[in-house]
Amino acid sequence: MTSDAAGPAPLAASAMTLETYRFPAHRLQRQQHDADRIPLVLVACGSFSPITYLHLRMFEMANDYARINTQYEVVGGYLSPVSDAYKKAGLAEARHRIRMCELAAEETSSWLMVDPWEALQPDYMPTAKVLDHFEYEINHVLNGILAADGETRRPVKIMLLAGADLIGTMSTPGVWAERDLDHILGNFGAMIVERSGTDMDEALANLKQWEDNIHVIAQMIQNNVSSTKIRLFLRRDMSVQYLIPQSVIQYIDQHRLYTDDGEGKSKDTKEKDKQRAAN
Repeated sequence: MTSDAAGPAPLAASAMTLETYRFPAHRLQRQQHDADRIPLVLVACGSFSPITYLHLRMFEMANDYARINTQYEVVGGYLSPVSDAYKKAGLAEARHRIRMCELAAEETSSWLMVDPWEALQPDYMPTAKVLDHFEYEINHVLNGILAADGETRRPVKIMLLAGADLIGTMSTPGVWAERDLDHILGNFGAMIVERSGTDMDEALANLKQWEDNIHVIAQMIQNNVSSTKIRLFLRRDMSVQYLIPQSVIQYIDQHRLYTDDGEGKSKDTKEKDKQRAAN
């Protein structure tokens, strides 16, 4: 997509707090190009610990898919890192993950943005509520975007962008609340990037009622890079060059993240390390 974003860049996502938070819209396309299409914003929620080229590549694949196979016109893309309250293994502190996402977007893209709202929350925020947040900020606060005619305004479709592992968990009974699934897939929809090791047919069979709102994107060139593998490489002192953006590599080195004694560990993880050492 081409970026027709309006206005200067706001306060950097990595510099925001809950008190100073402002929704980042500096790269959001403010006017639609094609009157026959539906404006679409893609939102990727995740740990991004650290962000990889596959995370970034997913947006490009989704943009191509939307342009070629649907009536959507992508007008923006957002990375929404999860909060520290998620307490997942290998989760660097939110401030680090927000900054790494920010660096990656700045280095590699002209249209991706980082929204720190979810990451700044003191409690875990369900994906359904995160999508509601984007709906509110874009369609209520900003009142959508300008239509192609330059006079009227149009609401923007908000859609979740995720890897196939997410759809696998959605299809597993008991993992997601039924009301959240219905809200996410029924009201927003999802673009899912295929990944080796995930049986998409089986996963989709259990989500039949929302199949019209689930778009499966095939990877024409297989990329199975994951944050888990990146962390493993770093712990083993192996190169991650060309697997994640250079600016992210430099940031990881600077802050000694993802090493056994790395400064990027969350406070909860550090406390557990102290307890192990004392036992």
